[in-house]
Amino acid sequence: MLATTEGVILHVIKYGESSVIAIIYTKDFGRRAYIINSLRGRKTTKRPCLQPMFLVNLVAYHKDSRNIQRVKEIKNYPAYQNIPFDISKSTQTLFISEILYKTLREQESSPDLFNFIKNSFLFFDLAEGTVANFHIYFLFRLTEYLGFMPDMRASGTKGCLDMQQGIILPYEPVHAFFLNSEATQLMCVLSNLKIKDLGGLRISRNMRDYLINKLVEYYRLHFENMGEIKSLKVLREVFS
Repeated sequence: MLATTEGVILHVIKYGESSVIAIIYTKDFGRRAYIINSLRGRKTTKRPCLQPMFLVNLVAYHKDSRNIQRVKEIKNYPAYQNIPFDISKSTQTLFISEILYKTLREQESSPDLFNFIKNSFLFFDLAEGTVANFHIYFLFRLTEYLGFMPDMRASGTKGCLDMQQGIILPYEPVHAFFLNSEATQLMCVLSNLKIKDLGGLRISRNMRDYLINKLVEYYRLHFENMGEIKSLKVLREVFS
């Protein structure tokens, strides 16, 4: 079956002398692996940019019995204007792509999830001013689509988010999987924040590091085989 769909690049692996295998999260087929031929030869003049989180339109031969689908046509659309040239944005993009690559496993259509990813990155690409907290906002919002968004309704004026239960408690749990009171209050603010107002959110560097570490920890509670997030080190260095 020849099918047209939209997608977002998650990961790319070199294959042979001139081809690549791209892991793409698509709007109509979920996560799929595609072989794309003749991308790396010297005579190739017009190559799509297959960097992590780049948006593409593709036409591919789909067969459910195959683990790898074959691409007929692929192009970047829409093309990013700022992400490739902004170190803060490109580093956050790399980090998010690694999280998505390790968590999006379903080979089923989820248009709402795809549109959330696409629209978030189109906004991020053109956003001006402070964007250092986008990755925190994105990972928190993504939990809604993955099915484990915590309940941020506080039981009192202060509390701690218990990550095992996904609720706010008026005390610190006996285990280590919780957010402290200050971080919990910030997450409550984040839960009610619109993406267009993200530039007004002020978080210190230390608190940003704490939140992203805890969010990764929260994801690991739900994805046991997620493994090391290698781009986290680069992210810390850029924002240090």
